[in-house]
Amino acid sequence: MLEPFFHGLILALGLILPLGVQNVFVFNQGVRQQRFAHALPVIITASLCDTLLIMASVLGVSMIILGSFWIKVILIAIGCVFLIYMGWITWNSKPSNEKEVKANSFSLKKQVWFAASVSLLNPHAIMDTIGVIGTSSLRYQGEEKAIFAIACILISWLWFFGLAAMGRITGELDRSGKFLSILNKISALVMWGAAVYLLLSLLSL
Repeated sequence: MLEPFFHGLILALGLILPLGVQNVFVFNQGVRQQRFAHALPVIITASLCDTLLIMASVLGVSMIILGSFWIKVILIAIGCVFLIYMGWITWNSKPSNEKEVKANSFSLKKQVWFAASVSLLNPHAIMDTIGVIGTSSLRYQGEEKAIFAIACILISWLWFFGLAAMGRITGELDRSGKFLSILNKISALVMWGAAVYLLLSLLSL
């Protein structure tokens, strides 16, 4: 039983480590929020979305998505538009001091909406999660498959809590908000870069 557990841990960690829109957003919210508890909606939403994607991949939904040309096209097209919009919003967020950082903090509703969006409307993440995890889970059956899925889900939850905590510590060290302003620019560039990548992948289909 240890093999599927450690396989899931290593695989999920490898998928979640690279800098991506979801990671950048969670870290950004850790920095932006005045208290760690205020970032919990983002953490929980991102974790639940990842849990949903992992469960869908393990249960075989990946075969339906990866096997449909039009589903791929629709996902990628929506993802491109969303990432361009998110990049524009993030680029134009310019807190310059602690008071402005607080004023620019997202509301609970907006936190949940954006966290769900960067998780579920990011075709690159969906293809990675569903394709890689779904394909890897095919080697397991029954209890072993469940253990594999639990390991993948565990990594997601631990990672997002840790990422937001790192962001909060960074925010405490940068009361002026200058770091957040730079982070916003980097975040926007990551989002636009992801949009370009998705557009190129759409043209190659």
